[in-house]
Amino acid sequence: MKVEIFSDVVCPWCYIGHVRFARAAERFRAKGGTIEVTMRPFQLNPDAPAEGEPLIPALERKFGPNARQMTERVVSAAAGEGLELDYEHAVSSNTLRAHRLIEVATRQGLGKEMAERLFVAYFTEGRNVGDPDVLAGLAAETGVEDDGAGAEEVREQLDRARALGVTGVPLFLFEGKFAVSGAQPEDAFAAAIDEVAERTGQTPITQLAAPADGCDDDGYCAV
Repeated sequence: MKVEIFSDVVCPWCYIGHVRFARAAERFRAKGGTIEVTMRPFQLNPDAPAEGEPLIPALERKFGPNARQMTERVVSAAAGEGLELDYEHAVSSNTLRAHRLIEVATRQGLGKEMAERLFVAYFTEGRNVGDPDVLAGLAAETGVEDDGAGAEEVREQLDRARALGVTGVPLFLFEGKFAVSGAQPEDAFAAAIDEVAERTGQTPITQLAAPADGCDDDGYCAV
């Protein structure tokens, strides 16, 4: 089974959804199934500067003085999955270079691992994922040899996401036909995987579950 995950490394629900889906995928593999996961790019804030700035002031500028309180629910949800989100030290930045690095890693069979490392770098370590030096270090840690390629492929996939009508992430696209939106509970992902295993060959994209928490293309995250 082929699954494409459209996400952004600065999207908290993408991080949470990635972890929940990975657990559901392992349950399917334990039953003898096979899943091939490919990370796909989506930018919540394509106009963000690469040099970065503290995240909380950026959120307050966009959503007002209650932005800090908006983060509380997602921090709690992440903690329930064993994840640490440190908004106080997070750095808002453009993610185009990070997506290019994931594309390079994908060619080397390390796309999922590179995305996971970027999630941790952004949400837990307060790293600027738009900084080329930071990205070079993260690539080395993950075992990815960055050849500088991938930019054109990222642009093509961003265009494809728009053509598919993706307006929020995470979005999980099964076999290019069946979609699950948002950071669903693990059991919901497991059920969707089982259903796709029985429903291959249908057209066109079909929502297999009601949309769950995610982030939209205005950069707004469910609270």
